[in-house]
Amino acid sequence: MRIASLDATTLETCLSAAVAAPSFLNSQPWRYRLDPDTVTLEVRAAPERSLRHADPVGRALHISVGASVFNLRVAALHFGWAPVVRLLPSPEDPGLLATVRMTAPVHRTSVTYRADLYPAVWRRHSSRMPFSGRPVPSPVRTELAEAAHMEGATVSFPAPAETARLLRVVFEAEDRNRIDTDRGMESRRWLHSDGNGAADIGLPRTALGPQDAREQIPMRDFTAQRHPERLPAQDFETTPVIALLTTEHDRRTDWLRTGQALEHVLLVATAHGLRASLLHQPMEWPDLRTELNPVPDHTGHAQMLVRLGYGPEGPATPRRAPQAVSVLGPR
Repeated sequence: MRIASLDATTLETCLSAAVAAPSFLNSQPWRYRLDPDTVTLEVRAAPERSLRHADPVGRALHISVGASVFNLRVAALHFGWAPVVRLLPSPEDPGLLATVRMTAPVHRTSVTYRADLYPAVWRRHSSRMPFSGRPVPSPVRTELAEAAHMEGATVSFPAPAETARLLRVVFEAEDRNRIDTDRGMESRRWLHSDGNGAADIGLPRTALGPQDAREQIPMRDFTAQRHPERLPAQDFETTPVIALLTTEHDRRTDWLRTGQALEHVLLVATAHGLRASLLHQPMEWPDLRTELNPVPDHTGHAQMLVRLGYGPEGPATPRRAPQAVSVLGPR
């Protein structure tokens, strides 16, 4: 039986939630198409917004799309729909990364995660500013780990010695990025001057944040400067809280699940008043990414390092309008 159609206002709001997801360099590498007969949203890659040097195999692209899919799920539930997600549903169509079918309305009691994730969608921003020394409570860490587990991933909070080791790997990756000419040029292409109203993707310079004056936390220099001592610097937290997100396997479906797990974790963190920034640099170098795998047995596959803490919210980055990334009806 054909179910009720998705009204235009609800559809636009759901798509606005989807594009509010984080993406590598705010590249927003996604497209959507609604099949009105089945009330199904197709989620496709936008390869023209991929990063050839920093993300040659498309892992970060898949993670970004997975985060977008999670926001779609949250918005659909908020409006009373039950979203049914299929990842990579068509082997002969590799650009179709997911479908989200809106099934019959459900009772609110069937929602299995926090009801305040929907407002968190609109408040979540990456914060590349210094955090306070306030510790993240153990119950909050447990809830963040449970959020990742619900999406098929694992989040762990390494002990201080292991955190220091992981940050050394991030420093190595940041050094490599800074001296790699192709990657530096690619990163700078995604920066734009503040106040440029035509720029609806990429990063405004106000979103970049300072460097750590103590050189303890390797914050990304998106400008790829060869002389980091010239960059603005502030004192960052002395005991950083780092979450390591891993998956058992490392297939395209795992990357999409990583994105859903990452966004679930980030929205729960936002609901608790936590700020977050992503330490993605070592994920761009296969050998360094392997070094992030959990010790001592190095099982699993590192997918993301997330820095968490209490501090400034961080400025919002621009987003494309829903109409610019979606179509209605046949391809």
